[in-house]
Amino acid sequence: MRAVLYSGLARSTIKILSRAGTAWLESPRLAQIPWLIHAFSTRRGGISAAPCAGLNLGLTESDRRERVEENRQRFFRALGAKNFTVPALRQIHSSHSFVVGRDGDGRLSYQLPGAGSIAAAAEKPPAGDGLMTAEPGILLNIRVADCLPLLLVDTRRRVVAAVHAGWRGALARIIEKSVGDMRRAFGSDPGKLLAAVGPSIRACCYEVGQEVVEAFHGSFAKAKSFFLPLRTRPEAATDRHSILFLSAYPPGHAPEHLPAARLDLAVVARHQLVTAGLKPANILIADYCTACRTDLFFSHRREGPATGRQAAVIGIVDTRKRRG
Repeated sequence: MRAVLYSGLARSTIKILSRAGTAWLESPRLAQIPWLIHAFSTRRGGISAAPCAGLNLGLTESDRRERVEENRQRFFRALGAKNFTVPALRQIHSSHSFVVGRDGDGRLSYQLPGAGSIAAAAEKPPAGDGLMTAEPGILLNIRVADCLPLLLVDTRRRVVAAVHAGWRGALARIIEKSVGDMRRAFGSDPGKLLAAVGPSIRACCYEVGQEVVEAFHGSFAKAKSFFLPLRTRPEAATDRHSILFLSAYPPGHAPEHLPAARLDLAVVARHQLVTAGLKPANILIADYCTACRTDLFFSHRREGPATGRQAAVIGIVDTRKRRG
């Protein structure tokens, strides 16, 4: 059954597809690569109930594990990836990435680039915010609900990566560092890499405190381009959820700060990718703000911490086997 394109949505370098009631985003450019499978999920489809209504792919206290597992199976089947192995990762807003492979017994293993194996799939998942692999049949995945998801592809060496970047990870340069890790682990040429930046909260909705502004200005010479001034009249979403908009920290984890500016994570990502050596023409950015489009996406900032999670996935098809 062929996927069908949704109509009436914003023009973007990323398109929305649907199959069997499940909708996801993909890059037409990446979709042309015959050995690649990739997607940014949406909340359309799935069996989760409020406050995670739809295709929740993250294990949260507000949703049942069995529902999340069923959602994942539906999503993977819709993509034609139900037979892929999915590595685990404890996301901690860091700059750490891991190379995922298989050991001699066929179990998943995780390595820091240039280091030895540190964990097996049956053990506690490693803590970090990036995964990369050159092995077929492994579906890398990261979960987001406003943070920025990034997929990287090396078409020459058949290497892929998935990166989770909130403002803390972006401040720690995880995007730039992930490109360097691909070069270190696989000999990837940054000038040949393709990058797809998925939906995230954008500057229209992402008000942050002065401490965040100062942190970026202390780390990036061009940090001024990452921010927009505050709106003179906050939008309705800000009025309804004013506490959530006071700072970039999760509610209850930091003192309240008055907003100082609006942060654009997509601009930060593009800057780090170009700095790392990618060509601007090879950086593909989706035109969706998760906080604006809660009909399509889960948003921590707009809906609160009990909401669901999207996933960004990417993997290498084993051409010796049929996809499915």
